[in-house]
Amino acid sequence: MSESDSMENRTISLKRTFDAPIRLVWEAWTQSEHIAQWWSPKGIETKVIEHEFKIGGRWKYSMPMPDGKEFIAEGVYLEIVEFEKIISSANFRPMTEGVEIQALFSENGSKTNFTFNVVHPTEEYKIQQEKMGIMNGWGSIFDRLDQLLRNMNN
Repeated sequence: MSESDSMENRTISLKRTFDAPIRLVWEAWTQSEHIAQWWSPKGIETKVIEHEFKIGGRWKYSMPMPDGKEFIAEGVYLEIVEFEKIISSANFRPMTEGVEIQALFSENGSKTNFTFNVVHPTEEYKIQQEKMGIMNGWGSIFDRLDQLLRNMNN
């Protein structure tokens, strides 16, 4: 692996602080009925096909696109540490394949600091994904998560 393909150079990170306790943020990430409400850009519905929240468990979500095609997100949970991290393989077909996603949580009083990493196989692939708008895509999804958390916290 070349120096340019170090993990840091292959990773896209988004950071947020959610105005919700860590247990609620964790619940939103780990329960199918909540995932279905936020795991897609605004205006697109998420159908949870499979969700086995355990190490080695599979997850698969479907999102119908405006053009009639189906967008499939799926992966396998690699590491789970309650209230700390969820690491999974991930494919977002047809746009992104062979990445690892890392959801990292830390308590900040009544709020939750959250870091989301997408680790790509190569730096070149990461750059391609950035050009395709990965930051805006995930940013809009986390806006929906933020709104769900506000509703859950009231």
